[in-house]
Amino acid sequence: MLVKKKSASTTSGAFNSFGAFRTWIEISRSAAEHNYRIFRALINPETKLWAVVKSNAYGHGLLVFSKLIDKIGIDGFCVDSLLEGLKLRKEGIKKSILVLGPTLQNISDLAKKENITITVSSFDALRAIGQMKSPPNFHLKIDTGMHRQGFFMKDIPRIIRFLNDKRFALHDSLNGIYTHFASAKDTNYPTYTDLQFNQFSKAVKIFETAGFKNLIKHVSATGGVMIDPKYHLNAVRVGIGLYGLWPAKELEIQLGSQINLEPILNWKTIISEIKNISSGQFVGYDLVERVLRPSKIAVLPIGYWHGLSRALSGVGEILINGRRAKILGRVSMDLVVVDVTGIKCGVGDSAILIGKDRNQKITAFELGQKSNTSHYEFVTRLNPLMERIIIS
Repeated sequence: MLVKKKSASTTSGAFNSFGAFRTWIEISRSAAEHNYRIFRALINPETKLWAVVKSNAYGHGLLVFSKLIDKIGIDGFCVDSLLEGLKLRKEGIKKSILVLGPTLQNISDLAKKENITITVSSFDALRAIGQMKSPPNFHLKIDTGMHRQGFFMKDIPRIIRFLNDKRFALHDSLNGIYTHFASAKDTNYPTYTDLQFNQFSKAVKIFETAGFKNLIKHVSATGGVMIDPKYHLNAVRVGIGLYGLWPAKELEIQLGSQINLEPILNWKTIISEIKNISSGQFVGYDLVERVLRPSKIAVLPIGYWHGLSRALSGVGEILINGRRAKILGRVSMDLVVVDVTGIKCGVGDSAILIGKDRNQKITAFELGQKSNTSHYEFVTRLNPLMERIIIS
């Protein structure tokens, strides 16, 4: 939903083209449509394409992005928690929703009521829903080598006995089975991924032999979809790729000439103050940076509260009128100072933290590297209170 000019926001301040926002995130509809078409073309027509929108849609806005990709044509959604799924239902999302994370026993009945499928990955969880009069639909997760959630192969006979026990109404509630690859991010090293896939295939065969014939089978996230069509099965769970980001730099190097992803997120702020300081002056907390020339500096009303990592202090850069402006001194909670010496700019001008301007761009991957973390973490930590605005 486009935001009208001069609308209020929790991040309100000086006016810009979207109203009273000091900092905001733009979500590109055209880029989202492009990425959707990329992944739709990679999979078979009968394979379901599910959008992974957990953790506030990787920082892109749970409701904003989910409504957008729903209209574009996605087949279903994957969330981390039942509460995320309930938010989607409340906002009118009617397509299938799978909860990937654990579901607390005291709210499992809401999954049934709202037709949300949950994941069962332990015997504790299996027993908990087995005690329900009307258990929700669920998928079993098999641990084939990731060693997080999931049943081991040796657990399968016991699972089948439990599912077939007539004291529980679980046989018909099981409608899917899946696993998660630990390292499907490099076409040159598929060995471990193939090992996991072979383990999963054995698990599926055991369940099918036991009479579970029509289970939805899925193993692939973004990397698995790109690496090999044999991993596509009945459905794929695409997260980072739909947002136009690569799961790993090596995969981008290997496949980037064939697959063109477009980042959908642009993060912007404004210049709130400009001043000139003399050579030798310190900037920011703790006197950690000193300018060695007469400098023009700009103050931007964003900081680590918004998601601009403190690790970018003194090393990060921000785009202002097509030029890179270096962060000076510490990134503060709500303010940051950049060096705009030689850059034509004024108060109220936009500054780009993630995105493109003329022949320059700053990517989430760059910011993740400079922050000594991953681009996944960087975008996921963008403060959810910042306004997400859909642009063309």
